[in-house]
Amino acid sequence: MLSMISDSAIREQAASTLNGKSRRWGWTAFFGPALIAAVAYIDPGNFATNIEAGSRYGYTLLWVVLVANLMAMLIQTLSARLGLATGRNLPQVIRARYPRPVVWCYWIQAEVVAIATDLAEFLGAALAFNLLFGLSLMEGALLTGAITYLALHLYRYGFRLMEIIIGAMILAVAGGFILELMLSRPEATPLLEGLLIPGFPDSYSLYLAAGILGATIMPHVIYLHSALSQQRIQVKDDAHRLRLMRYYRLDVIIGMAIAGMINLSMLAMAAAAFNANGHLDVATISDSYKLLAPMLGQVTASHVFGAALLLAGLSSSIVGTLSGQVIMQGFMAFTIPLWLRRLVTMLPALVIIMLGVSEQKALVASQVILSFGIPFALIPLLFFTANRRIMGNLVNHRSVTVVGGIVCTLIVALNAYVLFSTLTGH
Repeated sequence: MLSMISDSAIREQAASTLNGKSRRWGWTAFFGPALIAAVAYIDPGNFATNIEAGSRYGYTLLWVVLVANLMAMLIQTLSARLGLATGRNLPQVIRARYPRPVVWCYWIQAEVVAIATDLAEFLGAALAFNLLFGLSLMEGALLTGAITYLALHLYRYGFRLMEIIIGAMILAVAGGFILELMLSRPEATPLLEGLLIPGFPDSYSLYLAAGILGATIMPHVIYLHSALSQQRIQVKDDAHRLRLMRYYRLDVIIGMAIAGMINLSMLAMAAAAFNANGHLDVATISDSYKLLAPMLGQVTASHVFGAALLLAGLSSSIVGTLSGQVIMQGFMAFTIPLWLRRLVTMLPALVIIMLGVSEQKALVASQVILSFGIPFALIPLLFFTANRRIMGNLVNHRSVTVVGGIVCTLIVALNAYVLFSTLTGH
């Protein structure tokens, strides 16, 4: 079980910090869970929505990315808070407090959502291999499966090693998009206006904004974050628990800030490279890769973009598999070997590739399925963290519950709008 994997060196370092010793570097013991969660915020679904938003509307929807990132900080903080306060992850708390038939329904929908999410991430990595090295999508998919399985195999050596691997991937993606931003040279004034002045140019921009939000808030990583913070570090009393929560909050702020910077850079790059040069209809990842080099006059731009997509796809695929383990263990109290889960989550992507379905259509379909699972994760999370009998001294302040309720309502409403628009073709 993920919740029972320990790392004695990290625990000792964290305990020393909580006791007021070794403060200079001891805080690093708490840094990591939010970085793993942040992977879900830079997956291929985010690539697709950010690129289309930037190419079609320039910098206008930058503020949507900023707001989505602030919402993510709140939601992931609540997830970490639940795991720390209860010693259980969100699926385990649901299993303990909901009727058995409801738990079964929760598990089934969570598994479907996890597989759909992993489908998008898997296809994104396979597409990156295709763009960078000319491999077929099938070859890229099989290679993605092998690489992610090898990375997952390292989890037996402790969660810290996995956090370092995932963290290195995220930082590499961040570095890549900072370079892309420098090459595209965005205009400062419209960039700041798009970041700070809310607005929707037309009805489709509202749809796209909802898509950005839907690609950002993902239920599987809410489940996973609560598992990464449960029993990670043993604390002695309520005072220690409060102090530990402050470190977890800092971890979330840093992790989500890195993810937010990547998404903002991605959209701004698309605005500067495509919209500013009259390419207003760039909507696919493949088109972006092919157009970046001629638009920016640098072959490096396309290669860096492809490498960032590859790292994002691989890292998010790893996290998706870990999330699936948490979902099964939490809701049903059993697990399957990681290699078997990796195989199961590979199959839908392999079938889609064999059938010749467009990767763009598959990505859109996966986001539609994903929208179904968001309220199932958000609503219980908010109710549980507002319950003092469950949370003890880590219960939400009333203002946090109110803000969380507004955020949940907005996310559910926007995703319902995306779902309705996609299914009806409006």
